[in-house]
Amino acid sequence: MTMPASTRRKGMTRKQKRLAIIAGLALVLAIATALVLTALRDQIVFFYSPSDVAAREVEAGHPIRLGGLVKDGTWTREGQENLFTITDGGHEIVAHYSGILPDLFREGQGVVAEGSMGADGRFEASTVLAKHDENYIPKEVVEALKAQGEWRPEAGQ
Repeated sequence: MTMPASTRRKGMTRKQKRLAIIAGLALVLAIATALVLTALRDQIVFFYSPSDVAAREVEAGHPIRLGGLVKDGTWTREGQENLFTITDGGHEIVAHYSGILPDLFREGQGVVAEGSMGADGRFEASTVLAKHDENYIPKEVVEALKAQGEWRPEAGQ
């Protein structure tokens, strides 16, 4: 004997309800992840060597970290205006920084500068970080120098 259609259960089974809840949670998680990544996209600052900047044609105004060695004989200072060249042995980029440089900043030493490329091809630094002792150069700078064949182990790590 069969039950009339009006008394049969209508709706989803337990398994279908469970799958619907899991799918809904996955959708909410995907939307939340997309929102977080979109919000952080402008806050992420990538590290580049001068050769990377040349190869990737970094757009003007995009925030980056530029690392390498301060080329000997290129640092000039007028008041708080500083011009110097950052090199990785393959390419060089002229950098401008307005402010007081760290005490350990010198020519021939490793440096990481945060800022952006200007329309004229010059790097406009907002922050300059110099190595903190005689045996340290940031890992990214070491890797960039090794890739260019300019790594001098006696100069660091």
